[in-house]
Amino acid sequence: MATASITSRGYSSLLSADEVASSLDKVKVLDSSWHMPNANRDPFQEFLAKRIDGARFFGIDTIKDTTVDLPHMLPTPEVFAQAVGDLGISNEDHVVVYDSVGTFSAARVYWTFKAFGHQGPVSILNGGLPAWERGGHAVVGGPVAAIERASYAVPTLQKDLVRDYATMLQHAKAAQAGNSTPQILDARALARFTGEAPEPRPGLSSGHMPGSICVPFQEVANAQGQYKSDDELRALFESKGVDLTKPIITSCGSGITASVLYVALERAGAKQVAVYDGSWTEYADKSDAIIVKDA
Repeated sequence: MATASITSRGYSSLLSADEVASSLDKVKVLDSSWHMPNANRDPFQEFLAKRIDGARFFGIDTIKDTTVDLPHMLPTPEVFAQAVGDLGISNEDHVVVYDSVGTFSAARVYWTFKAFGHQGPVSILNGGLPAWERGGHAVVGGPVAAIERASYAVPTLQKDLVRDYATMLQHAKAAQAGNSTPQILDARALARFTGEAPEPRPGLSSGHMPGSICVPFQEVANAQGQYKSDDELRALFESKGVDLTKPIITSCGSGITASVLYVALERAGAKQVAVYDGSWTEYADKSDAIIVKDA
């Protein structure tokens, strides 16, 4: 049987380990691993210890907006262009992202490239580094070879893919008044959504925005840590009462797993999906935020 390759099926947003392995000379691979602060894990040190050969590290907590006191808001287009160029990536390159968990932070970097209108294809290694290793593909460790810088033209932010606090508060007020709003999908765990469990970030209230729908991000993955099939994802969202033909905004704790839902919704066929960049960390910290608790 012929080895799977990205050229045989086009540029999909999800690629198998075999497809990536057969195309390493044609793509730019980014380790996009990130962990919750309370995990006590350093994704960059883990990258140095074990990575796909030729991969570069995209620092979610370094390539960000440093002017705000929020974990990892989108950087400016200028900062993004500089950082990506430093990683040896040009505007037309096919970028493949992965993380060390499987179905987690790679989605944030996938969405970031989409939000900045990257001209080349952007794909996720489905199942991340665990799927790569399960497939018998080699990993390397040690110091990273010097990267030849590429020219990356400053992009234009695709504002239809991003939402801010002012917009979310407007939707919350409309939902509270019983008026129509975009569907807001919250990727946090149900207990945090209802208010039963505390937030992992100290001092931050749990609960949810009025009218929002809880879709814990883990539900879009299968037992192997890969995204479920498109049909399974469509059925999942429909079971939650989500109308894929209408506008959707995703949110989570800090914008990481909201991006997992973004990818899953894209696969399920939704056409109008945006991510609330600041997510719950920003929203719940605002004095005028409307927070609903079920517990």
